[in-house]
This record gives sequence, C-alpha cells and structure tokens, in this order.
Amino acid sequence: MQYDIQIDARGLLCPEPLMLVRNKVRELAKGCVLHILATDPTAERDFEHFCQFMKHDYLQVDRAGWQGDDQVLQFWIRKSG
Repeated sequence: MQYDIQIDARGLLCPEPLMLVRNKVRELAKGCVLHILATDPTAERDFEHFCQFMKHDYLQVDRAGWQGDDQVLQFWIRKSG
C-alpha cells in the first residue's frame, strides 16, 4: 500500500509507539497516509482505538510478519480531513 511517511517503532513498548504516531499525525497534512512498523502486540489495539477516537482512517494492518522471524506488524493510517 502506498504511504507518505513511515515510522519505525520496532523494539518500542506501549505507550511509545502510540505517542510517536500521535505526534507524527499532528504534523501530517489531511489525507496523508502513515505507515508504521511495530513489534509490540498491543500496538494494534492502541492504533485502532486512536483512529476511532480521532476519526482517522485505520486503513490496514498486516500481521504476516508477526508469524515470521522478524515479528513485525505493519499499519496504515490516513489522517482525516
């Protein structure tokens, strides 16, 4: 999926990934897509709730890497406008 900017939150634990995303979304123009790499399993719940609360589009989560060696989740969020 196409994105405008990426955040690498691998190795960070709650609440750090969410705080990075929250701060970066504030900087983005409306309609921009943020791609996040994370290894904390709680990030999925955190990002979903963040998007619901802030009315951003929770576009996609990719759990394919979670089963592999890297143990990485990927997320795509579009800033609402």
